[in-house]
Amino acid sequence: MVNYLFILPAVLIFSLFYIYPFTKVVHLSLSQWDGIAFKPAAFVGLAHFKNILSGNATQWWVSMAQAGYITFWALTLQNLLALLLALACDKAIKAGAVYRVIFFIPPILSEVVVGLVWWWIYDGNWGLLNQWLTNIGFGHFAHNWLSPSLEEGSRFLVRALPLTCVAIVHCWKGFGWAFIILLAGLQNIPRDLYEAAKVDGADPWQVFWKVTFPILIPVIVLVVILTILASMQSFVLILAMTNGGPYYYTEVPVTRILDSMKNGYFGFACAQSVIFGLILLGLSFSQLKISKQVHRT
Repeated sequence: MVNYLFILPAVLIFSLFYIYPFTKVVHLSLSQWDGIAFKPAAFVGLAHFKNILSGNATQWWVSMAQAGYITFWALTLQNLLALLLALACDKAIKAGAVYRVIFFIPPILSEVVVGLVWWWIYDGNWGLLNQWLTNIGFGHFAHNWLSPSLEEGSRFLVRALPLTCVAIVHCWKGFGWAFIILLAGLQNIPRDLYEAAKVDGADPWQVFWKVTFPILIPVIVLVVILTILASMQSFVLILAMTNGGPYYYTEVPVTRILDSMKNGYFGFACAQSVIFGLILLGLSFSQLKISKQVHRT
């Protein structure tokens, strides 16, 4: 009995801050509530879920697609850059320790500060990017990067340009985490395997493909899962840069949920949260299952 008393504080904290909020969100997802404490929530069953899954909540799925677009850039550009830099630092290049510190600076910066600084860089009137383009003779490329008007180009350009600018900033800020994790995985690979491969006459590409990559698969899967979870849940950076943007061109699921809550649709917002959580959970488990199958082969 005494032993249970030692874990009682942890259990109480976990129940108060994790189990209770989770059950409350699930309960509210089945109710209609406007957020006013003294007004009871009206039970509506699965009406909110039906509304979302039937396609009536179009903007919700648009925000999911836009988060997926940011995630695509993070999985490709961000992680590829992180892997290349990790391979370079793993080769004991000069000043490798300095580079490790420099590459890890962006992730530890405040997302609000980073978002405001990059909003200043992208600003269409007096932003640094437009000033730089003008100074080097490419002033005709100056643009209102984060909020182009509907008259500035095709519908795809209008929607993709602000979102791509946000995705690039997200990759810039997040690649340091992937870099550190991949570098740790590379440094755990026994050097004897590299020496044996060179003795057998393997070139650098064969060494990477036959030795480094197979051993690094569990680490890569971990980086992929963390990248998906972080990118799909990106929120503060977008809020600081565009607040969802004009015409909702940079809106993501979390900002959409926040918008529903601001409008008094707490039950609908909770239903969106539950669906969003299940999607992320499904993606994570599918990645783990795929990695286990690849590892077996």
